[in-house]
Amino acid sequence: MNNTKYIVGRIQNGSSDLRKREETNLWDSANELTNFVSPWDKQPIKPITFKALYDTDYFYFSFSVEDDSVFTELKDDSKSSIAQSDRVELFIRADAQMCPYYCLEIDTQPRIMDFKAMPNRNFDLSWNWPEGEIDVKSSVLKDHFKVEGKISLKSLKALNLLKQDARGTFMEIGVYRAKYNHDEMGNKQATWITWTDPKTPEPEFHIAASFGIFRFES
Repeated sequence: MNNTKYIVGRIQNGSSDLRKREETNLWDSANELTNFVSPWDKQPIKPITFKALYDTDYFYFSFSVEDDSVFTELKDDSKSSIAQSDRVELFIRADAQMCPYYCLEIDTQPRIMDFKAMPNRNFDLSWNWPEGEIDVKSSVLKDHFKVEGKISLKSLKALNLLKQDARGTFMEIGVYRAKYNHDEMGNKQATWITWTDPKTPEPEFHIAASFGIFRFES
């Protein structure tokens, strides 16, 4: 297990309507996660700020990403199109062996590519997060975009993703971003960005070393 850790702050119930959260200052109380890296790319990456909070019903998350040239593949609404778009990602695993783990990849529309996975990139793309248990929204401005979401704690518990130990509640999770740019020949090239450096020679998020720990404030 990587030693990378983040503390998820606790908030009072009553503000779980994601559509209204921008009207509050609740995100001001959240810890910032900003130490994202792209170990396989020599170019500096633009700032990314991730925040998370929770109450008795939901886990909330927020990405704010500096980007003045967002690329979105709009040929259709398939998971394949989302996979070819600029997006943010959360992978949450049930155990250290990643048997299974669950992937949420969200673009700026916002569209969700959600799937269940096993080691060695064994993906079940037909799987979807339980209906009604996740909600996302997004906004794209001149120089940045935001993706916010909430996931019910009920669904996280049902999938065995919320754990307990002597220190309290935690999740084993990876936080990522995929950014597409065009090279001099006009070919689309991906930059892979991660919170936790998996120490691999090539970009790889689907391994245990790319996960860290979210500790839930008591």
